[in-house]
Amino acid sequence: MRPPDIRESPLPHPHEPVLRLLSEDELAHRVTELARQISTDYAGQHPLLVGVLKGAFVFMADLVRRLTIPIECDFVRLSSYGSSTTTSGQVTLLVDLKTPIEARHVLVVEDIVDTGLSQAWLFDDLIRRRPATLRLCALLDKPSRRRASVPIDYLGFTVPNRFVVGYGIDWDERFRELPYVGYIPSQEP
Repeated sequence: MRPPDIRESPLPHPHEPVLRLLSEDELAHRVTELARQISTDYAGQHPLLVGVLKGAFVFMADLVRRLTIPIECDFVRLSSYGSSTTTSGQVTLLVDLKTPIEARHVLVVEDIVDTGLSQAWLFDDLIRRRPATLRLCALLDKPSRRRASVPIDYLGFTVPNRFVVGYGIDWDERFRELPYVGYIPSQEP
């Protein structure tokens, strides 16, 4: 059964609607396409996928289950938003990799590239660790808000300048459980 197009959301705003932007079917189809391309491009390379917590965990889980190549996974956690809907511009590393990446083929898996500040900071940090290759796979790209140039090697969808939630992406730890990507109209710029 398909979820309704508008959902009554939990606190902090009990009557805040979430409007559907990308359906479960659209997400599943595109993740399958991305996995097929990544499997082809990394054949014989045993890449390390680095998930950026917490927002990318649902996307990354679906992606790795569709890959047809051997991989390893590790995670980092960055902070630049806190409970706000806008970035502070200051990136903090909260959880670092456990796996050494020198001479490894590294694919960073992100939920959304918004301003690009977090990804630029992370790539600067990771490149100093001398991986063989370093690429980015992002579920969503919001180029209208870009403040730092970030090359996206594998992209799910380009989205308009809306405050998106669902499919692992949150607003102050809420809405991650939505099986689709939606937006919150009251948070429109």
